[in-house]
Amino acid sequence: MIVCGDDVLAVRLGTELHEVYRERVTLVVPPADAGDGTHDGRRGLVRISAFLGRMTAAMGRADGGAAAGDTPAVREIEAAEPTEDVLRQAGAAEAAAMALVHEDDETNIRAALAARRLNPRLRLVIRLYNRKLGLRLADLLDQAAAVALPGLDPAGLDASTIVLSDADTAAPALAATAVAGTRKVVAADGLLLRAAERPPPAPGEIADPGLCTLALLSATAQDPAGDEGSDRSGAGAPLLLPDDAEVAAATGRGTVVLETVAHAGPPLPPRRLARRGAPLADIFPGRLRWALAGVGAAGCVLAVALWWTTGGHPLNAAYLTLLDLFSIGDPAVGEPVARQTLQLVAGLVGLALLPILVAGALQALGTFRGSAALPRPPRGLSGHVVLLGLGKIGTRVLTQLRELDIPVVCVEEDPEARGIATARRLGVPVVLGDVTQEGVLESAKIHRAQALLAVTSADATNLEAALYARSVQPDLRVSLRIYDDDFATAVYRTLRAAHPGALTRSRSVSTLAAPAFAGAMMGRQILGAVPVERRVLLFAAVEVSALPRFEGRTVAEAYRRDAWRVVALDTAEPEDRRTDLAAPRPAEERSRSAGLLWNVHPGYVLRPRDRVVVAATRQGLAELLGRRPGDAR
Repeated sequence: MIVCGDDVLAVRLGTELHEVYRERVTLVVPPADAGDGTHDGRRGLVRISAFLGRMTAAMGRADGGAAAGDTPAVREIEAAEPTEDVLRQAGAAEAAAMALVHEDDETNIRAALAARRLNPRLRLVIRLYNRKLGLRLADLLDQAAAVALPGLDPAGLDASTIVLSDADTAAPALAATAVAGTRKVVAADGLLLRAAERPPPAPGEIADPGLCTLALLSATAQDPAGDEGSDRSGAGAPLLLPDDAEVAAATGRGTVVLETVAHAGPPLPPRRLARRGAPLADIFPGRLRWALAGVGAAGCVLAVALWWTTGGHPLNAAYLTLLDLFSIGDPAVGEPVARQTLQLVAGLVGLALLPILVAGALQALGTFRGSAALPRPPRGLSGHVVLLGLGKIGTRVLTQLRELDIPVVCVEEDPEARGIATARRLGVPVVLGDVTQEGVLESAKIHRAQALLAVTSADATNLEAALYARSVQPDLRVSLRIYDDDFATAVYRTLRAAHPGALTRSRSVSTLAAPAFAGAMMGRQILGAVPVERRVLLFAAVEVSALPRFEGRTVAEAYRRDAWRVVALDTAEPEDRRTDLAAPRPAEERSRSAGLLWNVHPGYVLRPRDRVVVAATRQGLAELLGRRPGDAR
């Protein structure tokens, strides 16, 4: 396995492949002295050798002192960019899979094109923020592989191109932690998997398990000294995929259960569509409408009076009245006195109409200019989420929150940040300023907010904002994006000790995204990753024919606690199945029923032609794919 990257996701992904899947990994990273060393991704790259060394030693201890040769090697190559020569040096011609996870899309595209030329059989996993470009690039690279290997059956071609985005993978989980009761979601074949977090049942109450119980939450969730804020395991750590006996015996522990709905999210509210342009009430306010109505009524009265006094046709009377209003009619010289009088009155009404039209034009111009600017938080706003940071991750989180119809106020220091345009399009209030300066969070109405979601790339900035927000509102719900696990644990315990009644969560984007990237490199379609505290539960679509542990066994026999569970069965015929279950359904297929059957009967016997969706831990998925030592198949 080859991993090319320039930030902390490369570190996490290399660790995931090495620790969980026991793969031989070659890391292609920039030199340790690249950059100024202030970005957390650069700091991660500087520490990569020591980090992998500690991890390798820990694996040796966990394996009972296995020999050094039993542990797959980790090789590191330093290069400013993954050029064709660098990829050849890394062994791309013989590699099974390659992940290109640079932050720059163009760098990943150039490397992908070079890697496909070197090895048409290579499985490529590419990190791209531009989703439309990613789909087109995947089609191009897969077509290039098929052309380069004309004699190989396409069904047996292992080469594939998978385009993922760490922002898309982590955004649902980050958004879910910001609001109590919001479900963690994973899209699958036009449906929505919802991992709902439920509190411990009351004495004598029977908890609803949903489709299945995915996890038992940490027993120390309310203990400030517990491990709920970190990835570490222990007596109070969350238990993933427990069996029915463990669920029944657990007391005082919350659960995460699986639920499904029949659509991919709530529809956009009508008011959001109105924000695409200026509202009519803003262009023509009440006073202007009343003035126009008065002039129009006066014109109608004059037209009726002219028709009644002259006896002509009604349309001709209306036409002459309009000419008089706009002062473009001939003078009524030699006409009856009534006609001359009505012409003079119509001219006076026309004089009153001119400033009304000018005022309306200026009002409309000001309204349209205001609609293009960033809206400010309204005065009476409350119960909203304050989102700190509108970078790549913040933009995706903002979209997720608005899809859930949650009111949001954004805080961003850079007026040119990529999420500013998204916030303007969605009509989301934005406060421009440095969050570390006094008055910025107050402008975002932090004292009346429901939660603070800090997702900037600087851990210190996120922590400073959280501390200041807690000083304003002690019971504020806080969710922080923090890279370092030790730092996250210390922050969690301190904040819980100081504010035991408030909810505190810490999340790492790379931790949430790395399992999905690693699973894609192993050739399995990862539908999504659901965080359970700081552990991760993966949902993957797998073919039973590729899993000897499943073939010929019932769903109940295929289950293994704390490892994997079959949660859905694809009922579509193999030739009619959708290639990418995670992608949204095309418009022409949305009216059809989904091909996935949930709550599969425990006695159903899995056949080689079946495709199933499994929920698995990272270690469980690795063993299921035959990448970890385990029981005989």
